[in-house]
Amino acid sequence: MGSGSWSTDVYDAAARYRAAGGTGAFAYSDRVTSSAPRASWAAHPSLDPKGIGVRESRDSDEHPTSLAIAVLFDVTGSMRTVPRVLQTKLPELFGLLLRKGYTEHPQILFGAVGDATCDRVPLQLGQFESDNRMDDDLGNILLEGGGGGQMTESYELAMYAMARHTSIDCHGKRGRRGYLFLIGDELPYGKVKAREVRAVLGDDLAEDIPVTRIVAELRRKFDVYFILPAGSSYVGNTAILATWRRLLGQNVIELDDLDAVCETIALTIGLGEEAIDLAEGLADLADLGTTATATSAVGKALAALDRDRAAAAVTDTPLIDGTGAGGTTRL
Repeated sequence: MGSGSWSTDVYDAAARYRAAGGTGAFAYSDRVTSSAPRASWAAHPSLDPKGIGVRESRDSDEHPTSLAIAVLFDVTGSMRTVPRVLQTKLPELFGLLLRKGYTEHPQILFGAVGDATCDRVPLQLGQFESDNRMDDDLGNILLEGGGGGQMTESYELAMYAMARHTSIDCHGKRGRRGYLFLIGDELPYGKVKAREVRAVLGDDLAEDIPVTRIVAELRRKFDVYFILPAGSSYVGNTAILATWRRLLGQNVIELDDLDAVCETIALTIGLGEEAIDLAEGLADLADLGTTATATSAVGKALAALDRDRAAAAVTDTPLIDGTGAGGTTRL
């Protein structure tokens, strides 16, 4: 996967076609949830993780330095609005990543997280794509809206899938981690349960895996971020924030404006790739016509992350090791 290139013209044409036909951007979810009993709901075949194999982000002549980016969002309760916001803001995301030069060859995977203890569709995973097929994947997501009501969802199951069922050339060939964004407002369960892995993914897992261990495994391949947006059920909950910060450290982002989620993702990548500092990123938002409210929300959300990166930055003088070699590498 990952061939082709993103086109805003193609995106706009698809939106006009849907509008003319009276269908929404999430036609699969709209059709399933309105016409079939809940007991029969299932993931779209393109997103079904059962027997998934691997989701691949590959280099090619067209994209010689691919960068794997995964965006997984909670679709339970109030969080069901997130994918709709993402779908409308895809042009802004690519405008920043490509036109502003944050990365040359992004390949983006979209997925959704529910609750494996009670939902019909607790996990959905698309492919890493460079072109408008990612819009198709996003539109095929089932917005189940379930959840268990226990302030927990199956984020750990999603992290297991991304740790063990992805193969990304940015890491395998160049030793550079990809980016994984989890967008939610609840806690992960304390362990990846073998029975849920067998039921949802089909893996014959011998024993449960503590969430701390799967997070450590995942972070060898991806820089992992948790975004908690405004409007969600548990926004500002100190227990949730503390737990995610124990798991991910500085990479926990509180976002005051859900409409700014794509811009937040793009600037986080720009910062991570050292293509910009935060002030430059906010100037880029203004240049692309982002509202002052959204720009302010992004600045507030990423201020701590920017400070931490600046504090850890290496000076202009290269580090010298015992052999006289210099330079730094993003691990």
